[in-house]
Amino acid sequence: MDAKLQRRIQRYGWDLAATGYESLWQAQLAEAQAAMLELASPAAGERVLDIACGTGLVSFAAAQAVGPQGDVLGTDLSQRMIDAAERRAKDLGLSNCSFLRMDAESLRLPDARFDVALCGLGLMYVPDPEQALREMRRVLRPGGRVSLAVWGERRNCGWSPVFAIVDAEVASEVCPLFFRLGQQDALARLCTDAAFENVKHRRITTTLVYADSDEACDAVFVAGPVALAWSRFDDEVRARARARYLEAIDPWRHDEGYRIPGEFVVAAAVAPAVAA
Repeated sequence: MDAKLQRRIQRYGWDLAATGYESLWQAQLAEAQAAMLELASPAAGERVLDIACGTGLVSFAAAQAVGPQGDVLGTDLSQRMIDAAERRAKDLGLSNCSFLRMDAESLRLPDARFDVALCGLGLMYVPDPEQALREMRRVLRPGGRVSLAVWGERRNCGWSPVFAIVDAEVASEVCPLFFRLGQQDALARLCTDAAFENVKHRRITTTLVYADSDEACDAVFVAGPVALAWSRFDDEVRARARARYLEAIDPWRHDEGYRIPGEFVVAAAVAPAVAA
């Protein structure tokens, strides 16, 4: 897929997903986000960059960790995600947390500005994740830390059929490289190739819990990565896609609800002590 088109799909798709994203995904992503923060260990007074921040869930936790003497900048390609994060930060009274719409592959930020760079469940959508990692290293001070989370292997994510189901209804693939970084040690190698050091990574097995079929479908179609395509489907196509998805996740149905298997990969690394 053309990179410019991919960015446009992601930007406007997540604009559409912003309203329901937090209510449908906060609990499902919490384990990966907590592991990513633990590996990064943001400390009091540090400067943190949260890339693909969404509605700010990781940013707010980092802001609490660095305290009033530190600061957190969250960036996202979606303006509606940024708007939601700003509103929530205001409600929480977090004065050390700010947000800007920005492309992860071209950060409008000075060199060596941050102590920590985070990117939770965002690199899968970036056309050139290698460039995004180079940008993270550029804006980190020497010895700064990066911590990342992505979805794991396709076969270990029970909700993954949604991509094939939607792709069958549109002209091009929605997220063609979504699971690439979850394969084997791909995320760790990405860090190494971007000249990070002391790379470590681990897999996390998780379960996505949904109360009923409406919640399970809304999570992937309305508040997830295929939101733009879903917004353009007519009622007939929506009904067909929904039925196919419910058939795909039926093995994990428990009474009215669903317990769908999932997997994350989390990696952390350190920028060279001497700037390249």
